[in-house]
Amino acid sequence: MKFVGAHVSASGGVDQAVIRAHEIEATAFALFTKNQRQWKAAPLPVEVIDKFKMACEQYGYGPGQILPHDSYLINLGHPEMEALEKSRDAFLDEVQRCEQLGLTLLNFHPGSHLKQIDEDLCLARIAESINIVLDKTQGVTAVIENTAGQGSNLGFKFEHLAAIIAGVEDKSRVGVCIDTCHAFAGGYDLRTEEDCQRTFKEFDEVVGFNYLRGMHLNDAKSGFDSRVDRHHSLGEGNIGKTVFSYIMRDPRFDNIPLILETVNPDIWPEEIAWLKSQQ
Repeated sequence: MKFVGAHVSASGGVDQAVIRAHEIEATAFALFTKNQRQWKAAPLPVEVIDKFKMACEQYGYGPGQILPHDSYLINLGHPEMEALEKSRDAFLDEVQRCEQLGLTLLNFHPGSHLKQIDEDLCLARIAESINIVLDKTQGVTAVIENTAGQGSNLGFKFEHLAAIIAGVEDKSRVGVCIDTCHAFAGGYDLRTEEDCQRTFKEFDEVVGFNYLRGMHLNDAKSGFDSRVDRHHSLGEGNIGKTVFSYIMRDPRFDNIPLILETVNPDIWPEEIAWLKSQQ
């Protein structure tokens, strides 16, 4: 079964995200459990947690259909120890919020070396950060998102994802989310059926489909191998619609959240309906 949705707003409370997902006929959704551009947030009130869980039950969303995203400020590979500890504390808080909400996945960008340490050390530092947080929590899988490789961001190569996973002690609680725009901008072509077969074969060989926990379905305003992260609506960018049909037909992408982060929320219902029609 395919679970398809979008990253919806949690404005007014996380329970409102569930309602917004239902309104666009999504069978999956993503959300921020706190303001993604702030380090700290007030704890989730018990009544909000209860409302979120009741809304999920009412509209039929299980934990495997929900892919929360952490704060954009967090850098688990930061080269400076004080800033690294701040990121680790913030990531722990994000995982704990997921625990409170009964969620089992947390999507995050791996981190950046900021041109101050080498890639291998940064990747090892990211894995160490994950280990520290997983050791203090339970039930939530850390889901590493591939990046476009903009600036000094790591995660744009499948080998980066594999290296981080290799350093995580509890392999049952680590996974990956592949963003199609990021993959394309990072040098993995997805424009034709042959491209899709080649790219996902490489993904399986380097990382493994057993680690795939979610997808972000985005077309790209940016060019192929540009290392620039610019999303577009499905079929309106430089990737085209082939890969999205391919994903919807391929059982390897079953039973994980397939999340739109496309640029026009007004057409999310149409994009979701089109994706469903491709099965």
